[in-house]
Formats: sequence, structure tokens, C-alpha cells
Amino acid sequence: MSNALSALLAGGTGLVGGHCLRALLDEPRYERIVVVTRRDIGELAKDPRVTQLVTEFASLGGVRKRLLADHVFCALGTTIAKAGSQKKFREIDFEYPLRLAQLSRLNGARHFSIVSALGASSRSPFFYSRVKGEVEDGLRQMGWPSLVIVRPSLIAGERSEHRALERLAERVLRFGPAAWRPVPARDIAARMVGLALSEPPGVQIVESREIAPGSNRPR
Repeated sequence: MSNALSALLAGGTGLVGGHCLRALLDEPRYERIVVVTRRDIGELAKDPRVTQLVTEFASLGGVRKRLLADHVFCALGTTIAKAGSQKKFREIDFEYPLRLAQLSRLNGARHFSIVSALGASSRSPFFYSRVKGEVEDGLRQMGWPSLVIVRPSLIAGERSEHRALERLAERVLRFGPAAWRPVPARDIAARMVGLALSEPPGVQIVESREIAPGSNRPR
């Protein structure tokens, strides 16, 4: 593997995605970083290694030739309440990630990393967890040389929008079992970038309790 790498990041204006972009910029081996986004990412776009690709995710096919990178990081995600409906939630959390994966894989990407969720399973009776599980299944079927699925519990960090219930849950779960404790977004981003650099073969699942620095290795 060459020392010079390129990265493609979707969701760079979100909580985990923002930390992921900073982690990529802190890693000198990434000489080119393409950020696929619906809106401007601000000051970070001034870095000479960063290329903004402003587009609607529903229209990724129109920019497919520009989705070129060695490593792809998907931090797309929303809540059902914010999406407004289960249909829109599924579009954002299922359709967009799979389309990104399909197009970037066709363009020769070797590694794909995605933020999923604790309890994700296509057999889950809960809609949210079931959609997360279905996107994981879809990614597995693509035959990625290296695929990392990160399953955090509640994601901790400063968000641009106020989420009172998540703040309350974060305080309560802080004292709960290790598997359910909130995980800082910066730790999720650091684990994603760190694993991408080693390009682990096959599928690697990183459960919530394994994300923090110094935790057990993923399986």
C-alpha cells in the first residue's frame, strides 16, 4: 500500500463526520480528502488537501466519476424525528450509504467505514435498529476488501441542534453498563481513521464498548 492515500467523507457537517474530517486532516498520509456534502463545511474547506463536492445525496449518480478515493468514510445519519417520517429516515440512513458504497467501490475504493448503531440487526423488531442492520447487510454483500462497521451507543458531543432527550439520556447512561455508555464522537472518528489506515481484511465489527482508546480489539 502506498504511503499517499486519498479519502472520501460523507456526512462531514455532522457530529461524527466533523471529527472524522479533523482526524483525516491530522493524518499526513491522506494527501487528498473529498468531502461530499449538501452544504459548505466552512473553514476546513480552505485546507489545500480538501475538495468539497456539494451535491444532494439523492443525486450521487450525477457526480459518480468524482467519487474517487482509497478509503471511504460514511457518517451519514439522522433521527426519525428530524427526518420527519420513517420513509425519509430510510432514504438517508439506508439508501444514501449504499449508493455511496456502490459508486465508490466501482471507482476502485478499497476500504469502507460506516457509523451504524448499537443493536443494529435486520431482524430487529425496532424500525431504527432494523434499518441500520439492513444497511450493514447490504454493505457485506458488496464484497469490500476491507469493511469496518462501528456500532456506537449514544454519541456524545456538541451538536449544532439542541436534542434535550439525548442530553438527558447521555447523563443517565454515563453510569450504566459499559456497552450502553455514551461514546464521544471524537473517539468514533479516531477509531474509524485508525482502522482504515491498517485496511483490515474482510468485515470488522466495532461494538460500542470497543470504541474508546485502549479498549478491546474489534472482531
